[in-house]
Amino acid sequence: MDESTRPLPVQVPRARPVPGLTGRTVLVTCVVALVSVLVTAVIALPLATRATLEQTRRSLADRTDLVTSYLAARPNPRARRVVVDELRDRGVPVVLIVRGSAYPAGLPDRIVTAVGVSQQPVSTTLYQGGRTVLVEGRPLSGRGGVVLTERLDTSVNRQAVRRLVLALLLGLLAGVAAGVVLARRLSLPLRRAAYAARRMSAGERDVALPVEPPAELADLGRALNELNAALATSENRQRRFLMSVSHDLRTPLTTIRGYAEALSDGVLTSEAGVQAGHTMLAEAARLDRLVSDLLALARLQAQDFPVELVPVDLVAVVTEAATAWRPRCAEVAVDLRTELPGVPVPAYADPGRLRQVLDGLVENALRLVPASAPIVLAVRAEGHSVVAEVRDGGPGLADQDLAVAFEQGALHERYRGVRQVGSGLGLALAHGLVNRLGGRIEAGHAPEGGARFTVRLPPAPR
Repeated sequence: MDESTRPLPVQVPRARPVPGLTGRTVLVTCVVALVSVLVTAVIALPLATRATLEQTRRSLADRTDLVTSYLAARPNPRARRVVVDELRDRGVPVVLIVRGSAYPAGLPDRIVTAVGVSQQPVSTTLYQGGRTVLVEGRPLSGRGGVVLTERLDTSVNRQAVRRLVLALLLGLLAGVAAGVVLARRLSLPLRRAAYAARRMSAGERDVALPVEPPAELADLGRALNELNAALATSENRQRRFLMSVSHDLRTPLTTIRGYAEALSDGVLTSEAGVQAGHTMLAEAARLDRLVSDLLALARLQAQDFPVELVPVDLVAVVTEAATAWRPRCAEVAVDLRTELPGVPVPAYADPGRLRQVLDGLVENALRLVPASAPIVLAVRAEGHSVVAEVRDGGPGLADQDLAVAFEQGALHERYRGVRQVGSGLGLALAHGLVNRLGGRIEAGHAPEGGARFTVRLPPAPR
């Protein structure tokens, strides 16, 4: 192949690794911890700063009042200057205002004027050299006054910031620790559940998960245990059903094979060959019915199963079924009766599928009903539904049979070898068909002494 025509290799993008539960839980807890600390800091820092400012201002105001009282007792300006010099030597930032002038100088004119000239107390804040300065002023007699100043200590803010950073680090560490513990606590049962699910998918059915708190994980463990039990029950039922079906398939095949071998060996006379042909046809028809039922059951849950719902007269469908089955019932001396109203009973169903249900129920009854016993087909309107009923005078069903009557092969397994049974598919097929028609089917005891199967369908829309 030429290099120019050779196809380029397809570059398959690598899947990005998905973060695990542990990583996500740790991340979430860290974010929550950091957000909590930041929100607390945003609220607490302004409150702390405001409280510090107010406390400093009150302390400065008290000292200003004390100095003012001390200087008011000395009206001599020279004596006041001496006191101010002594206070300043001791580190007290005091300014004396005498006749509209500040000693020492440096105060803004508006403060000097307000305290010394206007004789008004002053409590304000100045910003000098990038620093915040609190100012408290009190008037004195003779166009004088006293002003004390104090610079705010920025180390308080720096200390608060350091505490905030420390709190963030501690919150981050606490979030990581809590996330790891929580993630391990949550991920361990999930890993157990995943391992149990893989074992179940591999075919193991003795898997049991411990049901432990919290409630959500307990629900998960309980659900997986119930799933495991349901799978085991379903597989056992399916195994028994397949064994039953294989037996029903093998019986007619054995008959057909035996007659076919006899025919091929030429050991049958012409008259016996005709009888063998009839027997083979009957067994082939039995096989055909069995395979048809299996296919119908397999297709019932599929979306393409054909069902055409139309208005139909239930009386007409039941009458047609009774007409078709009356000769076969007469052959075995079974009395086929009908209980029909004198007016049409409109139902909303598929007439072909409905007839299939009735035929299956009548065939099931005819297999068990002894000679001279009745089979009754009844129709009636009942509440918000219309009813078609098949009753018989056969051996009927026990009370415990009613709950499992429509399960595949349940009655077949229970009564095989006790009385004549079919393939075990008829009632399951009838149940599935009625459900697809939008109705429901119930099993019960018939007044004639046998079984009663009641098909409830929605009435035709008006």
